[in-house]
Amino acid sequence: MHETAVGITVNGKQVRHIVEPRLTLADFLREKCGLTGTHLGCEHGACGACTVLLDGQAVRACLIFAVQAEGQDVTTVEGIADESGELSPVQSALRECHGLQCGFCTPGFVTSITALLRDNPSPTDEEIREGLSGNFCRCTGYQGIINAVHRASEMTEATEMNVEVRS
Repeated sequence: MHETAVGITVNGKQVRHIVEPRLTLADFLREKCGLTGTHLGCEHGACGACTVLLDGQAVRACLIFAVQAEGQDVTTVEGIADESGELSPVQSALRECHGLQCGFCTPGFVTSITALLRDNPSPTDEEIREGLSGNFCRCTGYQGIINAVHRASEMTEATEMNVEVRS
C-alpha cells in the first residue's frame, strides 16, 4: 500500500510520520505520537470518546484520516492542561463536581466542553445537553458533567476577570 508523510502540529509540537492513507487520526495520535488519552470506543463516531480539537473544532478522531489533518493543529486531552501540568478549568471542574467515574469518556468530554465553552462561555443546561449530545457516558448520569460545565464557566469567567472563585 502507498504510504505518505503526514505533518501535524499536536499539542503545540510539530510531528511528522510516514503512514498508510487509511490510518485514522485517532490511531495516528495513539500509535505514532504515543498520546493514548484519545480513547477509542465505538470507532464509528457515535460515542465521542475520541474527540480532539482540530484547528479548534471538536471532531471525532476515529472518523478522520491522519492525512486529512496534514498541516493542521490538533489538541488532545494531553494538551488541555497548561505546560506546568495545572489542570484547566474544565478538568478541575469535572474533578470537583464528580463529572467522571471510570474515566473512559472523560478525554472526549474535556475536549468537547473546552470547545463548547470557547464558543458559548455561559451555556444553559439545554445548550450544554445539545453541545455534548455526541458524547456518551455510561457511569455518571450526566448531572455531574452538566454541573462541571457550569462550574468551569464560572472558573473561566473569574480567571478572565482575575477574581478568586470560592469552592
